[in-house]
Amino acid sequence: MQFPQIRLESTPGQISINAIKSNMEIEQPKAELSIEQPKADLDINKTPSRLTIEQTKAREDMDLKHISRRIEEAAQQGYQDWLAGLARVSQDGDEVMMIENGGHPIADQAKRNSESPMLEFNIGWIPSAGGVKIDYAPAKVDINWKVNMPIIESNVNNPVINYTPGKAEVSLKQHPSLKIDFENLRHVGINYEQSI
Repeated sequence: MQFPQIRLESTPGQISINAIKSNMEIEQPKAELSIEQPKADLDINKTPSRLTIEQTKAREDMDLKHISRRIEEAAQQGYQDWLAGLARVSQDGDEVMMIENGGHPIADQAKRNSESPMLEFNIGWIPSAGGVKIDYAPAKVDINWKVNMPIIESNVNNPVINYTPGKAEVSLKQHPSLKIDFENLRHVGINYEQSI
């Protein structure tokens, strides 16, 4: 007896996956840094010292006078001598005018006018104390400075990133299939039979 049979033959499908790895490259350029240091400003002002020696009085004490000073003293002495002479002549006139009072006014005047006055003399070449005056102003130094701050310029460079994304390539390596076979399969009807 032959039994009907159905034969199924299947071939499974196969998938092929080709994976490509991702790739990342990172490059970091160095930062650009510029530093400039300006010089400090320095200003020095100096007032020189000053020494003043005034020795006019000492030179006059040693009879080393300037010509203008000698002329001035001679003019003053002449004026004083003229006043003294005028007073002396006036006094002599008054004495002669009063001759009736007695005495010998003319003889006294002759004797007085013939005598030289007593002159006082001391060492003439030694200057008096304090004849030389010294004045000294010390030097003065003014220092001014200004500190200049450094000039710093910086430029940060962004990283250079190259990225290649990964991917997966999926393909069908083997198609699935199903094969169906029938054997001994019959269709029996009324007064009818057929092989399938």
